[in-house]
Amino acid sequence: MLTDILPFDIQIDRIAIAGATLWSLALYVAFSSVSQWVIEQLNRWFNFAERSLYTSQAEFEKTRRARESQNAFYASLFSIVPFLVVGALCNWTLELGLGRSWAVSMGILACMGAGVYELGRRDGESD
Repeated sequence: MLTDILPFDIQIDRIAIAGATLWSLALYVAFSSVSQWVIEQLNRWFNFAERSLYTSQAEFEKTRRARESQNAFYASLFSIVPFLVVGALCNWTLELGLGRSWAVSMGILACMGAGVYELGRRDGESD
């Protein structure tokens, strides 16, 4: 598909992508309080940065609710990026130490463990 458009060959390592995303999912679920903090900080920064684009206070207040909702969406979307970076590092170090198949297998186990941990943490909060 891409070889029809581009004159050169692009090598995509599917196993590395799968391992990195598994590890980032495990970290995102296990450290949900950190992910919430990152979302809040990004949302604050997006709102602050957008405020500087308006010169009129009336124009700013007119579309405020829609822009804040959009900024909250973007903040939750971009909060994944730090976890993707750390997940890629975790996957890479496990690939170096144990091999590719172990890195992906450990990522699956980490996802399951993080899910069980998060369920227990939320159950403990509700009591």
